[in-house]
Amino acid sequence: MISIYSIAAIFAAYLFGSVPSAVWIGQAFYGIDVREYGSGNAGATNTFRVLGTKAGITVMVLDILKGFTATNLAYFIGLSITGPHNSVQFVNYQLALGITAVMGHLFPIFAGFRGGKGIATLFGMVLAVHFQASVVCVSVFLTVLMLTRYVSLSSIIAGFSFPLSIIFIFHSPLRSIVLYGMCICVLILITHQKNIERLLKGKESKINMFKKKTAV
Repeated sequence: MISIYSIAAIFAAYLFGSVPSAVWIGQAFYGIDVREYGSGNAGATNTFRVLGTKAGITVMVLDILKGFTATNLAYFIGLSITGPHNSVQFVNYQLALGITAVMGHLFPIFAGFRGGKGIATLFGMVLAVHFQASVVCVSVFLTVLMLTRYVSLSSIIAGFSFPLSIIFIFHSPLRSIVLYGMCICVLILITHQKNIERLLKGKESKINMFKKKTAV
């Protein structure tokens, strides 16, 4: 059932996703637009690269919260609309809200529709929909990051670990989550196309998360 409340929640999810935390923090505390430096993306990775650890962690947490909060808007809509919290209808609505938030991050209305790659916001969505799978994703991400120091490679492999864990570890009966996981893989490949090219050429930059930067 489609209602004014469910439509309003979708719109709110987009607005949550559109909050350009990297841009606003860079402008408010460092006097720069992070999109003009580094990779040119308004995301946590580029914030780490351009502004350092403190700003990077702040942006990462805020971007995760965007996806997590938007996805959990489903709890405030009402059971008569979304169904019981463990129902397929409810989970599907959560996925719709989360995907909308990710689109907001990619194309933020508050930042001229120039956003980031959506990895942290995607993770916030995964955290809300399937906590156990999110633990797997974090473990994979951190392991690859420690071994390679490539954030892009870590994000790609962690993203692929989500549908694999859903299918082979947790055996989820919900086809929509499996389909969503596959869509995540496609989205990650699209948004990381340039990173993949640089990785293949050996030109991708590594990150030092403990590097301090106060100005650019």
